[in-house]
Amino acid sequence: MIAFRLAVPALLLLATAAAAAPLEGRLELTWGDSDPAIGAATQFRVTLVDDAGLRHALDPQQARLGAGDLYALAGRRVAVELGAPATPQGLAVEAVVAADAARGVQPAIAGTTVWATLLCKFADIATEQKPQSFFTGQYGNSPGQLDHYWREVSYNKVNLTGSAAYGWFTLPQPRSFYIPAGGSANLNQLFDDCTAAADAAVNFAANGGLQGINMMFNGELDGYAWGGGRCKTLDGVNKCWSSTWNPPWSFNNSAPLCHEMGHGYGLPHANNSDADTDPYDNPWDVMSNAWSNATNDATYGVTAKHLSIWSRDKLAFVDAARKLTISADGAYANLLLDRASLIGSPNLQMIVVRVNGDPATKYYTVEARKRGGKYEASLAGDAVIIHAVDTTRTEPAWSVDADSPPATTSNNEGSMFKVGESWTAPNNGFRINVDAATTEGFRVSITRGNVASDTLFRSGFQ
Repeated sequence: MIAFRLAVPALLLLATAAAAAPLEGRLELTWGDSDPAIGAATQFRVTLVDDAGLRHALDPQQARLGAGDLYALAGRRVAVELGAPATPQGLAVEAVVAADAARGVQPAIAGTTVWATLLCKFADIATEQKPQSFFTGQYGNSPGQLDHYWREVSYNKVNLTGSAAYGWFTLPQPRSFYIPAGGSANLNQLFDDCTAAADAAVNFAANGGLQGINMMFNGELDGYAWGGGRCKTLDGVNKCWSSTWNPPWSFNNSAPLCHEMGHGYGLPHANNSDADTDPYDNPWDVMSNAWSNATNDATYGVTAKHLSIWSRDKLAFVDAARKLTISADGAYANLLLDRASLIGSPNLQMIVVRVNGDPATKYYTVEARKRGGKYEASLAGDAVIIHAVDTTRTEPAWSVDADSPPATTSNNEGSMFKVGESWTAPNNGFRINVDAATTEGFRVSITRGNVASDTLFRSGFQ
């Protein structure tokens, strides 16, 4: 466990004594992603950093349910209504609400988002797996490099201009100090010591402050790479920094690194619909399975696929003119849906369907995916992809699979809806038909209301 300044047993007393007093501060969300060679379960931590700088662990499941859309609050000022008793994961939570000027509006990720890569060596490990030039090159604008990737996946809404790499710097302690035997990495201490070691070389306050900090360590951490936010004052700037903690297996490949940077931007995991505990089984989103159906780069290893359209929209990358929301009964015919990877599309790239009787937290997204380019060339096929979304789940967007039972990994035919195929949502909520292929996507038709079941019926929500 991370050594929070307020230990979990003490939280029991706090939660009992002050249950009626909301706790205010900024919200840190942090995800741990296992080395695929190990295959351990993902980790997710929710922390509130109060105005005194004290860190309070919150129970992640209760925080999700209490927020409705916890991920929209990443890095923001929030008020937390506490309950009782505390759990081993943290304080009991009744509700989490935005307490900043934006209130219910999730701030967009846009413009120049400068990242600093900090290369940090454990005091007892001398190996430098890659030279600084390798990490500087990662931020380039050629296919397979990070600036090119984030420009393409964001439709040029985001760029990494000005990002740079620094180091190697030597940490003040050996690896065992930060990662006890059989224990979890102390992410707070790693962040503090790595940024302190780099402070003389890096101006964290430049241009109002960096967006993010990619930390690269020259030894294994705890079997995980980590991504999310870290709220801290650096060079006089007090903010929640997008942050990643990467062991060599992560920084040697752009796919896991982009996955962790996605967490840094506030994105949660995606999932498929097999209802198991593994979130790494949806190859249609780099925020799920970053490794499967991916291309390779001679320099930067396994290359990141694109985000799903839900993840893109979560970061406000999808223009309103490219998005259609269907919330009324009727027939919506001949909808031209361009592939999600197309920059400058004049047509739809995202369809949202809301079903009668479902809460606002539940809906479906429809997108087109086609093989091609540096990042999408190895997709399982050209198809319409549907995600069932529930923002109160740990992984909100689950790819729909018409097979029964659903496949373990959603690169199967049941997850790809092709010309001549259709799918009907649970309880006949709506029906989608894939009518024809186009040069850049598909033509689809959607009927909402009075829909008959068909042979591809499968429940979208578990």
